[in-house]
Amino acid sequence: MKLYWSPRSPFVRKVMIVLHERGLLDRVELIRAPVQLDGPLNPALMRVNPLGKIPALVCDEGRVILGSPVICAFLGGLGDGPGLVPADPRARLDSLRWEVLGDGLTDILLLWRSLIRNGIAADSPISDSYRGKIPAILSSLEAECAALAAVPFGLGHIAIACALGQLDFRYPHCGWRLAFPALAEWAEDLNRRPSLAATGVQDDGAADTGDVVMPLILQRPAF
Repeated sequence: MKLYWSPRSPFVRKVMIVLHERGLLDRVELIRAPVQLDGPLNPALMRVNPLGKIPALVCDEGRVILGSPVICAFLGGLGDGPGLVPADPRARLDSLRWEVLGDGLTDILLLWRSLIRNGIAADSPISDSYRGKIPAILSSLEAECAALAAVPFGLGHIAIACALGQLDFRYPHCGWRLAFPALAEWAEDLNRRPSLAATGVQDDGAADTGDVVMPLILQRPAF
């Protein structure tokens, strides 16, 4: 299999965590594919994924699987040991909902930074919207820390961990740990897992994304 990949992408990180968890690293060739939301298209990637996004996985028989949720679900069924998606329908629904929350937070963090880089004002309506949604998502996750800790590790945990990692990577001064201490404690325990410790997002300088100071200082939302 071939994975179109970047060490800077939180969505690629989801896939890398699954590869570690399932013992599949030696079955995948990593193909460097730097992309930017507001940058030029990558021709090599476009030939595989017309969305121009990573991750993209090319299977041995040539089938292309797109999007981290689909790729992770596919890889989660390979390898040895217990899977990463619960068999019980109710537990599966919880896991999928957590994955949506984690991925949604990551989407907001990526898009907002891109907009700020391109001149959207910190006090614009869209910035105000994102500034409200981020603590609302974190507050929801904080309320579910006990539920997250009580169930086996799965794709929902992975998506949330990658979103929180993106906060650390691109929003290092936002203070999310002080604002949401239970979530921070849960994340600290989860990050000791070898698959997470081995896959931290890194800026390898392959694309100049600029020095952007994000206008986000987190507090608990009022609602």
